[in-house]
Amino acid sequence: MTAYQAKMVERSIIGLCLLSILAIFQPFSMTLFSIGCVTVVISGLAFNLIPFCREGVPASKLVRVSIIVVIILIVAMLLGIGTSLLYVEYLESTRP
Repeated sequence: MTAYQAKMVERSIIGLCLLSILAIFQPFSMTLFSIGCVTVVISGLAFNLIPFCREGVPASKLVRVSIIVVIILIVAMLLGIGTSLLYVEYLESTRP
């Protein structure tokens, strides 16, 4: 990536973070709040890409790191869903 491209990717990620925070804390619309809740998670994960937004780092490396971040998100999501299902099963087994 060139210095301009790296700076634009970095500013886009930071802009997404700011917009999602604004969407969460605005007092007008529940729809914007919901969108903000989703985008704050996405922008938080995208913020992990900031160290790779440097001049000379190939765009393929940025894509590779993004795929790794998405895989980690999916694994964490599956662990959370699995844990909640096991907890529901436990609660059902303790019912009289």
